[in-house]
Amino acid sequence: MLHSALLGLIQNACESVLILVEQLPREELMRSRLTRTEVQRQLATLAASVAQIEPEQRATMPELDWSGWALMRVQLAGPPGETLDEALWFASQSLVPATLLWLRVYRQSQPDLFRMSLA
Repeated sequence: MLHSALLGLIQNACESVLILVEQLPREELMRSRLTRTEVQRQLATLAASVAQIEPEQRATMPELDWSGWALMRVQLAGPPGETLDEALWFASQSLVPATLLWLRVYRQSQPDLFRMSLA
């Protein structure tokens, strides 16, 4: 059950990031304190949730960029600056859309991964 809840949290955070950055140029994202802060918060939630997925469960979803999210978690914990800016932009433009795409594929091909059950 924890696994399916984490996948749901990951999917919701991905969708939130995409809504926040939709058609937003990089410069605007970096200048907007409110949007940037919320994108960073959602990405931190994503990275922390991804880190909690067990290796056996990760093996069932090999196309997800597990190492990319691990690196993102480290970069999000770093100080403000160009490295963090680049990480935010890369995640919102590449890592998040790819993660969401693969989660949708897995939801269709392996629905049991997303099914909540007490057993």
